[in-house]
Amino acid sequence: MFDIEFYQKFYRLKHELMKGHKHSREYVTDELESFRSKTPVVYNIETTNACNMKCLMCPRTTMMTRPVETMKPEVFKRIISQLHPHSPEALRRWSWFVEDYYGIPPSGMSENHFFLHIIPRVIVLHGYGDPLLDPNMPQYVKWMTERGLESYFSCNPANIDLERTIQTFENGLGYVKYSIESTDDMQHKAVRGQASNFTDAYRKIMALLDYKFKRGHKTVIVITMLDLNRPNQQEEYARLVEKFAGCDVYIYLKSQDQTWYEDNQAVTNSLHWIEPCQFPWSSMTIKSNGEAAMCVEDYDNEIILGDAKTETLADIWNGEKYQKLRDDHLFVNPGIKCSERCDMKLIGEYL
Repeated sequence: MFDIEFYQKFYRLKHELMKGHKHSREYVTDELESFRSKTPVVYNIETTNACNMKCLMCPRTTMMTRPVETMKPEVFKRIISQLHPHSPEALRRWSWFVEDYYGIPPSGMSENHFFLHIIPRVIVLHGYGDPLLDPNMPQYVKWMTERGLESYFSCNPANIDLERTIQTFENGLGYVKYSIESTDDMQHKAVRGQASNFTDAYRKIMALLDYKFKRGHKTVIVITMLDLNRPNQQEEYARLVEKFAGCDVYIYLKSQDQTWYEDNQAVTNSLHWIEPCQFPWSSMTIKSNGEAAMCVEDYDNEIILGDAKTETLADIWNGEKYQKLRDDHLFVNPGIKCSERCDMKLIGEYL
């Protein structure tokens, strides 16, 4: 989830800045603070940073140094007890806004449709780990469903545990995304590591689709392929679409996140990455050790803004550390990961 009211209030000013209109830093600072909700919205809860993949495009593979940890159930429950879903009326207004201003209707399948029509509804349950390696995931989905919070996680299909996944379906999982980079096993391993395997993953996904159909579960199964700018990228994606032709899946080609440490000339089509970073004003991220980090992209927990194990989310969100992060963005202060190791532009860069 992110703060959809903030996004709507900030839209005009954001696009003025992107078009080169000049506003004073003081004016933008005051506007952002007036737009910002004092009640926090959580974008994602990373319940574990354990992962058995060796993905070429993931900073976790070569850069992450923090220890592997899995969140304790009492911490997860403490976090979600402080959260509330967007109201149906608020989501209806948001849907109209997205169609009117971004030209993306509620129906459809694309990475921008997914980000603007689905992500605002859900709390993301992944970060730099695979959620299916957390044995508590079915229970977490159940707790969220009981609070009216919609759940979603992305994982590597090689890790599908049919029994555990079916439990999440039964407990009300909203969306599950499986990332597939090739319909050829060897090509898939070349991108995701030796633990990955398309043939076995495809068999399990088809079994889940069959189970979902027979039981009438509402969980949406999402299939994505990352656009890694490979010479045969479009052909690879066409073969993937063909494999799932006629199946009840939401499928799209996804722009690669965070290409700053690579040199593959990848070009993003994602509005999320084209627009300036809004995370400091729109949503929180909680990592597997319970710390509130600057955002989901902070793979090594370099900017810590609070501890959800001992502090309330509201105290963290409205505290001095968060205010400093917002100031760092607006003044483009050196020495922070946001200004040195991220694809997103900071709002301050337009001032």
